[in-house]
Amino acid sequence: MGANSSSISELPENEYLKRLSGTESISENDPFWNQLLSFSFTTPTNSAELKLLEEATISVCKSLVENNPRTGNLGALIKVFLSRTKELKISAECQNHLFIWQAHNALFLICCLLKVFICQMPEEEMQLHFTYEEKSSVTFQADSEDLIEELLCCLIKLIIDIPLLDITYEISLEAVSTLVVFLSYQLYHKEILRHSISHKYLMHGRCLPYTSRLVKTLLYNFIRQEKRPPPGTHIFQQQSDGGGLLYGLASGVATGLWTVFTLGGVGSKPAPQQEQSSPLASQSLLLLLVLANLTDAPDSPNPYKQAIMSFKNTQDNTAFPSSNPHAFQINFNSLYTALCDQQKSDQATLLLYMLLHQNSNVRTYMLARTDMENLVVPILEILYHVEERNSHHVYMALIILLILTEDDGFNRSIHEVILKNITWYSERVLTEISLGSLLILVVIRTIQYNMTRTRDKYLHTNCLAALANMSAQFRSLHQYAAQRIISLFSLLSKKHNKVLEQATQSLRGSLSSDDVPLPDYAQDLNVIEEVIRMMLEIINSCLTNSLHHNPNLVYALLYKRDLFEQFRTHPSFQDIMQNIDLVITFFSSRLQQAGAELSVERVLEIIKQGAVALPKDRLRKFPELKFKYVEEEQPEEFFIPYVWSLVYNSAVALYWNPQDIQLFTMDSG
Repeated sequence: MGANSSSISELPENEYLKRLSGTESISENDPFWNQLLSFSFTTPTNSAELKLLEEATISVCKSLVENNPRTGNLGALIKVFLSRTKELKISAECQNHLFIWQAHNALFLICCLLKVFICQMPEEEMQLHFTYEEKSSVTFQADSEDLIEELLCCLIKLIIDIPLLDITYEISLEAVSTLVVFLSYQLYHKEILRHSISHKYLMHGRCLPYTSRLVKTLLYNFIRQEKRPPPGTHIFQQQSDGGGLLYGLASGVATGLWTVFTLGGVGSKPAPQQEQSSPLASQSLLLLLVLANLTDAPDSPNPYKQAIMSFKNTQDNTAFPSSNPHAFQINFNSLYTALCDQQKSDQATLLLYMLLHQNSNVRTYMLARTDMENLVVPILEILYHVEERNSHHVYMALIILLILTEDDGFNRSIHEVILKNITWYSERVLTEISLGSLLILVVIRTIQYNMTRTRDKYLHTNCLAALANMSAQFRSLHQYAAQRIISLFSLLSKKHNKVLEQATQSLRGSLSSDDVPLPDYAQDLNVIEEVIRMMLEIINSCLTNSLHHNPNLVYALLYKRDLFEQFRTHPSFQDIMQNIDLVITFFSSRLQQAGAELSVERVLEIIKQGAVALPKDRLRKFPELKFKYVEEEQPEEFFIPYVWSLVYNSAVALYWNPQDIQLFTMDSG
């Protein structure tokens, strides 16, 4: 294949790839490597482009798998890469484009080949391929038994030590991607991997001391959201006179290996939305999530999870606990800003969940922010567009709200933040509304969507728990929010009556026929009554604790007072109905005394006056409503498939054949 090649289909016949995958052993010092690693192409920017590449080179990869036990060429390629990375940092500082370019190409080849090996063989067999010597017979080198560990350490040091410049962007991205590939054996197993060779190397031995620096670097990659430099930046810069030694050398040795990629196909211009993205930030976040969700080793907890749980703000001068060697500091303000900006992605929402749930330093900092609307509004948008989101993303957003509402300070402050013109809320024009009222509206909308569509009890429970946590601090509820609270109760009431009628008819039918199996209406009735009681408790909590702050809720309650009549004598609701019944009776009496044909403004004025006049001791006190999020007993059964589904679906340049995936089904991922 020469420089004029124009088809990706010619790659299997390329002389350099055929020699690499052939039956001949290639010494680490052979000039062949300079020729092999001097290809020039626009790096694939998404999984579709890599799919074309993998399909074109499948025969080459199969040949290498077959011949490597005799040639050891995979190990030789890795050693060539390792030797070149020793001078990588100084090459970046000296702007040595050619050196960095060839090191990147070596790593790109390793990553592509590694994916094929991982897909086609068990991990133990793959490990053997790292030990084969450059001899005709299958023997083993004692000093290369840890070549995997050496490569993993090298990748980590590359990520944390090499400065992020235009010329190093691609090799930094490739290093992160290669670590993701190393850990991708999980994709090919239905069960959660608890014992893995790559896990062992990353969580023990030579890689362990780099834990905190790796986590910190990956977080900063996410925070900075550095855009990909223009194609070719990391290869060479052509001088204005059209030449120069560097350009001449590069074009001279790139004898057409993969220059085909610049002619169309894989190297074609990325779409505008891809140009604006930061693949390094996206891939770094995916790697961070994968590392944080590795299962604990029998003798030690996951160090990456420990690092995420314990890092502190750069402004925090308190000493680190001696029990955690992986703690570090990071700029919380920058992290907060990035999290606010990136919540449209599942990955960023999952990271936010992990930090709020596991890192008390981050949680305390975020709850103390005076601009919480910047974080909460994007979370509400996720829930509002529930139809367009996958269920995992919705769950994460909802749990984040539940965690936030555990804090009374948060529940008070959200009613003090006034928002203007919420354009994405389409059911009603909201020119001005408090963050608290908007939160209530979106959560109630999520409950109603769930009732009519998914009917997920877990979603119901968490929505109601968040409302319950906030209820004692409801303040100055928007009239529309107050209406929606009562409308939800109306919907539940109608559903209760329908199920009750179905149960009654079913019972009558059972008396006349013993052979027909009956639906379990008793269970349905029990579930709906639990939800109704929860809603009554939420309304009661607001009336008991902040009646005088919520005239709009009292107004909505009086307007729909007939809804509550049937529940006054119901044994499941009698106790909780006492306060609600008292409020309805008290304010109805005052309105009757004021006469007929009252305007809305006059009714609200009477309610405000009555709220002051109503003796507080007449309202029965109930235990405070407080619900705390508790993680599942085996969270890895949820989070590991979720994280790998994000890796699988990522637009960053990694391609996974759906026919090979075992961890999750594609239609549910």
